[in-house]
Amino acid sequence: MSVHQSGSAKRITTHVLQAMKERGEKIAMLTAYDYSMAKVVDDAGIDIILVGDSASNVMAGHETTLPITLDQMIYHASAVVRAVHRSLVVVDLPFGSYQGNSKEALASSIRIMKESGAHAIKMEGGAEIKESIIRILTAGVPVMGHLGLTPQSIYKFGTYTVRAKEEAEAQRLIDDAKLLEDVGCFAIVLEKIPAQLGKIVAETVKIPIIGIGAGQHVDGQVLVLHDLLGLTQDFHPRFLRRYLSLYEEIKGAVGQYVSDVKARDFPNEKEQY
Repeated sequence: MSVHQSGSAKRITTHVLQAMKERGEKIAMLTAYDYSMAKVVDDAGIDIILVGDSASNVMAGHETTLPITLDQMIYHASAVVRAVHRSLVVVDLPFGSYQGNSKEALASSIRIMKESGAHAIKMEGGAEIKESIIRILTAGVPVMGHLGLTPQSIYKFGTYTVRAKEEAEAQRLIDDAKLLEDVGCFAIVLEKIPAQLGKIVAETVKIPIIGIGAGQHVDGQVLVLHDLLGLTQDFHPRFLRRYLSLYEEIKGAVGQYVSDVKARDFPNEKEQY
C-alpha cells in the first residue's frame, strides 16, 4: 500500500490544512487513542489524528461519550502524541469541561495542550459556546468546531438520527458554521447531516469542513479507527465503510493460540531456550 504525503509537508499544521482546501486536496482524519495504533495511523499518512471522546465507547465500553474525564483524555492524548511525527493531533474537550463556563473551558484546553503536547482541541456546539471559543483562541490554542449531530448532547436530542433535515435547523447550522469561521476556528467537523447541506457549508465557509456522514462534497472525512478496522460489531451507520474485519481475525488467532496451548503444541522445541 502506498503512503500518501500531502505536498512536501513534513508536519501537518492548520496552515497546511487550509492550503489543502484551497487547492482542492481532500483531508483524511481518523481517531486514535494509544501509542501503538497512533504510530501505525501516522506512518500510513493520515493528515489529522483525533483523540476523540469516542474513547469513552471503544476503549472504556460506555454507552455514550459523556463519562470520559479530562484526565482520561489527557492520558490518551499523551500516548498518541508520543507516537506521532507528521499528523496534526486534535483532542476532544470532554463533556463538562467547557460548557457554560469560558474560564473552565480555557483551563481545560491549557491542561490538554501543556500535559499532552497536542496541537489543537475540538469542541461541540455553535453560538452557545462562542465565548469559550474566543477565550481559548485568545490564549493561542487552535480550535476545531463540531456541528450537526453532537454526541455530547445525546440526552438533549434523544436520538442519533440525522440532524438538520428541516430548513430551520439547517439554516442554524449554516449560521453557526459562519460564526465558528468568523471567531477563528481552523476547521469544522460536520456529523450526520444531509449531503447537500454539507456541500453548502463547505462552499460557504473558507475553512476546511471535515465530514462524518456529511456526504462527499466536504473537504475531508473522519471515521473512528475501531469502526474502520472492523473491531466494533454492533455499529452499522450508512456512512461507515469497514476496510477490515479484525474482530473475527483476532478472535480466530486467539482461538488458535488457546487450542495450541491446550494441545501442548505451543511452545514447540524451536520456541524455547
